[in-house]
Amino acid sequence: MKKKTTSRDGTTIAFDQTGQGAPVILVLGAFNDRTTGAPLAAHLARRFTVLAYDRRGRGDSGDAATYAIDREVEDLDAVIQAAGGAAAVFGYSSGALLALAAAARGLAITRLALYEAPPVGPAEHAQALASLVEAGRRGDAVEYFQRRMVGIPDEIVAQLRHAPFRPALEAMAHTLVYDATIVADGRITAALAEVRQPTLAIAGGAGAPVMRQVAETLAAQLPGGRAVTIEGATHDIAPALLAPVLERFLHG
Repeated sequence: MKKKTTSRDGTTIAFDQTGQGAPVILVLGAFNDRTTGAPLAAHLARRFTVLAYDRRGRGDSGDAATYAIDREVEDLDAVIQAAGGAAAVFGYSSGALLALAAAARGLAITRLALYEAPPVGPAEHAQALASLVEAGRRGDAVEYFQRRMVGIPDEIVAQLRHAPFRPALEAMAHTLVYDATIVADGRITAALAEVRQPTLAIAGGAGAPVMRQVAETLAAQLPGGRAVTIEGATHDIAPALLAPVLERFLHG
């Protein structure tokens, strides 16, 4: 069921709600809108009420003239309120760092699951992406992110120019600045001691080793943290591999 809520600054935030049970909110990463989380939501909806939302600037959600991580935290808070005032949160990639920031700032998050949280990156990426978007070079911004932040080889980036989903990536190019801003904000990981919720840091066993290192570091520094590696999983969300791990954790 498609629904909408309003963030503190008046921005409309769109979300899909499925299933019945305790609420779980999906916070997704770069190049993702709420449809990216739909397959995982379908798995979890057998036992939970799942809310997958469009982060600001994506899909059917609104945006503002200027960006701040605080506004995205407020967006998540608005979805939590729409879920009944408290909810578990699943964060994916840069969305995992956003979820961490929200937990550290006291949002009513009951349990926190983080999948493939990235390491802190340099601020220059956000600045470079902003310059490309402002110059109307959305395709170049997409490829900058793919090369410089994800590490996709040049030959694969060239092939992806002709992919049927390329127009959708370019439409979201301005939100790459948001993700790069989140990844570069070291204050998020500096505030881990403020995160009191039970937290599961998850990494894919077939993905980049640095992601497993990040998960282990987060688990060691979070008061209620532990880490798990899902063998065979990559950076992509594979519901058949991920959902059983999440279900066990979310049921406590």
